[in-house]
Amino acid sequence: MEEMGSRNPSRGIETTGLSGLSSVRWNLGSADLVETAVRRGEGRLTAHGAFVATTGQHTGRSPKDKFVLRDENTDPRIWWDNNKAIEPDAYARLLEDFRAQARGRDLFVQDLYGGADPQNRICVRVVTEYAWHSLFIRNLLIRPTREELETFEPELTIIDLPSFRADPERHGARSETVIACDFTGNTILIGGTSYAGEMKKSVFTVLNYRLPEAGVMPMHCSANEGDAGDVALFFGLSGTGKTTLSADPKRTLIGDDEHGWGEDGIFNFEGGCYAKTIRLSAEAEPEIFATTRRFGTVLENVVLDADRVPDFDDGSLTENTRAAYPLHFIPNASETGRAGQPQNIVMLTADAFGVMPPIAKLTPAEAMYHFLSGYTAKVAGTEKGVTEPEATFSTCFGAPFMPRHPSEYGNLLKELIARHGVDCWLVSTGWTGGAYGVGQRMPIKATRALLAAALDGSLKDAEFRTDPHFGFQVPVAVEGVDPSILDPRSTWADGEAYDAQARKLVSMFQANFEKFEAHVDGDVLKAAPTLALAAE
Repeated sequence: MEEMGSRNPSRGIETTGLSGLSSVRWNLGSADLVETAVRRGEGRLTAHGAFVATTGQHTGRSPKDKFVLRDENTDPRIWWDNNKAIEPDAYARLLEDFRAQARGRDLFVQDLYGGADPQNRICVRVVTEYAWHSLFIRNLLIRPTREELETFEPELTIIDLPSFRADPERHGARSETVIACDFTGNTILIGGTSYAGEMKKSVFTVLNYRLPEAGVMPMHCSANEGDAGDVALFFGLSGTGKTTLSADPKRTLIGDDEHGWGEDGIFNFEGGCYAKTIRLSAEAEPEIFATTRRFGTVLENVVLDADRVPDFDDGSLTENTRAAYPLHFIPNASETGRAGQPQNIVMLTADAFGVMPPIAKLTPAEAMYHFLSGYTAKVAGTEKGVTEPEATFSTCFGAPFMPRHPSEYGNLLKELIARHGVDCWLVSTGWTGGAYGVGQRMPIKATRALLAAALDGSLKDAEFRTDPHFGFQVPVAVEGVDPSILDPRSTWADGEAYDAQARKLVSMFQANFEKFEAHVDGDVLKAAPTLALAAE
């Protein structure tokens, strides 16, 4: 049985290769999906009307279980050092078994757009086993109008079956969990995990593969816009503050996670936000907090008290608790998801070593160096097995989602920065006064004040010093910010211990960048930190 307008042949379930289903429910709205999910026991409502679900053993992404189909088309284009291959025969068996698993089941379908720019968007058909997964992806991607649905032709199909269990020997998988991407056949298979974020990141991965050939830069970043039309991009991995810092009540939110940058400016890939909620408070993040009290919001792995009120301080299930809500739940969100050329780029890092200053001005060469390096700390719970922050380098601030070689993205970014004269900043939201376990997390009020000065242009007039370890420019004083925090060494009880930690981090940067040295210009190589400087 198919519901909700299956007369158009292009909308039939046969486009997915699935058959023998008990029922198929097309493009249901929030009320129907919440009602169905509660009735089926997939989750429950909070006291304020949001839907909350738990995801079992997978409370974050499973990057080690993600594969790309290797064929004649993808073999020369994929960065295989970063992407695991699944061979055609194994993928064919996997697809066959997915279709067998779906038979006799009730499924939900959403037809959605990935990308707010009509010239560069992709039509995505998402088939899910859970009603709440259908609600999640409806919140996160862009909803076509009723008229657009009548002529909707899917370009990418995602089949999401948490009940499926992969057989490593038969399917070439690593475990019972699998995320398999077929860029040629435009199909993504997700099995063995209930973590809904795998769906949205799969769309990002496909756009990362497609857009560079069109001269469009895909970016793991948030974006906002000031009243004067000044656009800012915020790069950073999960937990570095992309969502929090871009949700500024004084600026229009364009999007919180994934964007493209082309000749007409930037555009959001999504129609919603996927915000971390651990230790969320109305005082520190009022806009995000308010969304958790809205009907239609999906809360993942958030613990409820006896009165069904979310306890955002409870990380007993995971530190990676999340809220998924449509962008229009944020009062100052962009209606179009598009904006002009950016004036500022902010690269966020959660520096677990306590070495980085809270803000630094980057030259274009330094910006490319730090973009390719992608230094940060994995935050507890973001990936399975990560229980506390640990230093990592994730190139382009999103290596798990980069099918192509980083140099393709880095060169595109460098070209766009130069063409549009963009100011670039490196901001640490990590630790100050010592490394993780000794120091304290950077005060968010200080970060906000420094960002405000950068985005309104006033920071460019400040006095700067040259950082002896990294060579970039660091402001000496900024109004409203404790000057001591601008000099990380002065916040440590033991200056020599700071120097040793800084030299250690410089060595890590150098070792990590060796794999990129053959792919960048000399000015980028000169932007690297040096042990000679660090030893002075």
